Amino acid sequence: MLVGMIKRLLADRKAGTAIEYGLIVALVVIASLAAMVQLGHGTTSMWKNISTAVIAVPVG
Repeated sequence: MLVGMIKRLLADRKAGTAIEYGLIVALVVIASLAAMVQLGHGTTSMWKNISTAVIAVPVG
């Protein structure tokens, strides 16, 4: 039963197109996550630098 369903999916052009679109979406999601991680590291470094600069300013 499962093998037959898989064979029908592989033979159907619409299923192939859906799989292609699914792979494209997966790649876009992976690229977006990688970009967000890099952005997070960059902003973390920025805030650490700002914090260090504020702490170094003498008060009064």
